[in-house]
Amino acid sequence: MTSSSTKVALVTGGSRGLGKDMAIQLAQKGFDVIITYQSKESAAKAVVDSIRVMGKKAVALPLDVSQSSTYEAFVAQVQDKLASEFGNDKIHALVNNAGTGVYAAFESTTEAQFDEMVNIHLKAAFFLTQKMLPILSDGGSIVNISSGLARFSYPNYAAYAIMKAGIESLSRYQALELGNRKIRVNTVAPGAIETDFGGGAVRDNKDLNAMLAAQTALGRVGLPDDIGGVVAFLCSDDAKWVNAQRIEVAGGVNI
Repeated sequence: MTSSSTKVALVTGGSRGLGKDMAIQLAQKGFDVIITYQSKESAAKAVVDSIRVMGKKAVALPLDVSQSSTYEAFVAQVQDKLASEFGNDKIHALVNNAGTGVYAAFESTTEAQFDEMVNIHLKAAFFLTQKMLPILSDGGSIVNISSGLARFSYPNYAAYAIMKAGIESLSRYQALELGNRKIRVNTVAPGAIETDFGGGAVRDNKDLNAMLAAQTALGRVGLPDDIGGVVAFLCSDDAKWVNAQRIEVAGGVNI
């Protein structure tokens, strides 16, 4: 197949929050976009509609990243959509963004909670990326989403944060081993952001918001549109010589 001249980016968990802004800013950067959603189909369709209004192509596909047994079927679905909707046979950027958190003390975290974090954050970025490799273009870009909590520590985030620390190591290994295909791999580590992540605590708890803002050099917590532009940059040719890097996008928190 003759590939379209427009590059295609795939963002997991693109129906809301950070993923939604990443998808929209990738479209603004010139990408056509595939997003995944787990349950919020109407929200995902709204993101698709907003990207199409911008003149770019977009589709939303269901995916539960915690279910690694579904990855092969998902990749086949992506291939079908690339051919039928995008006139393409490759994706050019993969953003491993989908995730959820566990807020629990180390001493009371259950094995089920721990395993959920492994499946959603660590196994997904490892094995979904692995399954996507045949349709990821040489010279493409992978962005794995970590967290500021992989660098600094707050109580009750152990199970979540250590998975993100693993993601940061995974990015370096992927960059090393995929370099022969000129595929770049970088990590973006957001700080505290006003989204519905973790029950919306940063957004809705005024005391928590104020405390985090006071610890940040720029004097506020983050907003979703603080993150998407950095991801879009890393996926683009503007970042063609940026590889195996961890970029914390947190306004200078806990410097």
